[in-house]
Amino acid sequence: MRYFISSIILFAAVATFAAKAPTHHSLRAESMGNAHVAVVDDKDAIYYNYAGLSQINRLGNFEKRPEQGYYPRNYIDARISVGGAGPFETYFSTYDLAKDLQDMYNNARDAAVANGLTTNAVLMDSLSSHPELVHKINSYDHKYLSMKLKLDAELAFHGFGGAIWFDGTINPYLDGGVILPFLVVDTLVIDGVVQAGGGFSITDNISVGAGLKAAKREKVRMITVDVMNYNAVKDTLEDRYHDITDDVFNGSTISFGMDLGVLYQLTREVRLGASLNDIYFKELAGDKITPNFSVGVNYSPKFFNRNTAYARKFNVAFDYANAFFSERNYKPFSHMNFGMEVEQTLLAWPGLNNEIRALSLRLSGGFKGGYPSAGVGLELLRFITLEFATWSEELGYYTGQDEERIYMVQASLGF
Repeated sequence: MRYFISSIILFAAVATFAAKAPTHHSLRAESMGNAHVAVVDDKDAIYYNYAGLSQINRLGNFEKRPEQGYYPRNYIDARISVGGAGPFETYFSTYDLAKDLQDMYNNARDAAVANGLTTNAVLMDSLSSHPELVHKINSYDHKYLSMKLKLDAELAFHGFGGAIWFDGTINPYLDGGVILPFLVVDTLVIDGVVQAGGGFSITDNISVGAGLKAAKREKVRMITVDVMNYNAVKDTLEDRYHDITDDVFNGSTISFGMDLGVLYQLTREVRLGASLNDIYFKELAGDKITPNFSVGVNYSPKFFNRNTAYARKFNVAFDYANAFFSERNYKPFSHMNFGMEVEQTLLAWPGLNNEIRALSLRLSGGFKGGYPSAGVGLELLRFITLEFATWSEELGYYTGQDEERIYMVQASLGF
């Protein structure tokens, strides 16, 4: 194990680059602060630590692993999911600011008509007489309205897992301007990833995992939209749409990579994990990718877990995540994730040890890079899952400077 971890660190030291890889948002993980490297007991092992695939049909299985039997047991994880997210607080505050600015422009126009002046002249006089209006415009400038969409198809069982997933992010921002408000599409990024791998138990306590992936990234450059250039922007968007669709099947723009991971069952209740993910062998759409090296610990107290028909799972986890990413002057606290979750079966068929779970509830909370996170998941008949999670991303140069809170909902079908 020591040699394996040393090899991971050595490889990462020579492979540190400059940008983040495509990011899959697991709502279970995000809701508990994204502390998941040592949790990985279901399909999310595909994204966080392939070694966790060895835990499927191992945790909760008294016959094969009696010392780890007090968990809800999963035989297979197969899901199709769709989700969307956005900073809704920013949406609402931006709407209020937009109304105020609209009132200001309307008042200036009416005053200009009444006094035979130009609207611009009235605006300038108003701004010089009322500096609080300048402050309001400044607060409106660069108001980001980012949106996220995701689509996943996943399959995992003991020792193997794979997924096809897409993640789209658009980051437009509004600028109030002094004369003419406008909208800027700062970045539009669509990531598509196909990945698969396996996890293998070397001993009863040590598991390793590895996986391969192929990723494709499409990006749209900055576009400025205002009432004066709407038609030109429309034509530009159509041209870029055709460029993207023509490039979808261009194999030369696909980047290949690999993921590595290890798990160590320290005690019955404590599990340690380490992973080195996103080791890409070439640039992705012009971006040099920084590998994601993370280490973590998970604590699952035996007294709180049950593997009866009314099963209960309880986890407390801590990660030091994405250790080699230092963009925007990241501080050590920015890499620290902490969270906990409790999952309880509420309706079941007694005596069947989780084979028939009619209703299961999961509650989670934590801190991701210093910002609080929370979430709830509801599983119906082991086939329909509805999830909600909220967490924050840092837009500034250090933790606490410019928080953007994300709210994401997701629906999944599968078993």
